[in-house]
Amino acid sequence: MVDENAQQDDPLTREIIGAAIEVHKTLGPGLLESAYETCLARELQIRGLAFTRQVEIPIAYKGERLECAYRADLIVEGRVLVELKSVDDLKPIHKAQVLTYLRLTGLPTALLLNFNTPFLRGGIKRLSL
Repeated sequence: MVDENAQQDDPLTREIIGAAIEVHKTLGPGLLESAYETCLARELQIRGLAFTRQVEIPIAYKGERLECAYRADLIVEGRVLVELKSVDDLKPIHKAQVLTYLRLTGLPTALLLNFNTPFLRGGIKRLSL
């Protein structure tokens, strides 16, 4: 079951969203995802949160681990997967991608953040399986 309202009261996801809003207020929309990722990583660091960037996500196929070049943009505190976009509109495929990443990593929660919006609040999706 997919829960888009998952962990709304979770302090960690609130802190990540606050960091993302700070980045968006500073930079505005219209940049590449990589720029937002770099700045969000810096903002998370300023806030004292542990994270890893560009985390490889392998696929298990018929009992064999295969490297397929899938990467999560950020994993924060080993608990929250953060996937960044800079697109006109979030599409169902973006949500499907993040849900697949959650399934493959076993992480409980993800944030899908679209920075190409006038106000970031309109580009935030919280997801869990």
